[in-house]
Amino acid sequence: MLIGCLYAPNGNPRPGPKFEAKLEWMTRLDAHARSLLASGVPVALLGDYNVVPTDADIYRVRAWKENALLQPEPRAAFAALLAMGWRDALGDSRPWTFWDYKRDAWARDSGLRIDHILLGPGVRLQDCGVDRAVRGEEGASDHAPAWAIISATAP
Repeated sequence: MLIGCLYAPNGNPRPGPKFEAKLEWMTRLDAHARSLLASGVPVALLGDYNVVPTDADIYRVRAWKENALLQPEPRAAFAALLAMGWRDALGDSRPWTFWDYKRDAWARDSGLRIDHILLGPGVRLQDCGVDRAVRGEEGASDHAPAWAIISATAP
């Protein structure tokens, strides 16, 4: 099994070179993800994609509508990954994985889902989740750890 960990560009401010770099990075990810699927090896791609896939993946769209994380182009790139055969391990429960340090977001549970675990064919998901409590610790990251228990299926 191959496990790839990634950290995608944020893309802010938008418009501008950082947003263009984000889109170019997503294009390269698409090509690499296709080659990984074609390899036949069980693969998981996980990390901070810096994309809020749908409006259900954020506490309030209006507060972030201009942010690069919610723009149609990165959302379409993420949807293309799913359309090519990747499964979103955390998708059904839509748990927040990120709470901004600003505006008391953690205390108000004003979160977003930008960390994702994508599973290719041949990967069985046993369990997954987000360790929210870690985000509440003093000095914590603005992200909570997302995790999955996975195994390769028999050929």
